[in-house]
Amino acid sequence: MIMDKREWLVKLRECNGLTQTEVSEIIGIERSTYTKAELGYPVSVKTAKQIADYYQITWVLFFK
Repeated sequence: MIMDKREWLVKLRECNGLTQTEVSEIIGIERSTYTKAELGYPVSVKTAKQIADYYQITWVLFFK
């Protein structure tokens, strides 16, 4: 199964000048979980909401 990298998520993080480790620590998830989210792997609704809340975006973007 080929994943579509979530380029929009990578750009959000980079525009804020943050690393994956920094974002994951801020929102309280494992760095590997955040990395998988950027790489396009499926995420739980809980994780999608945590990331979305931080970036002030809608969590449903993770499921489109």
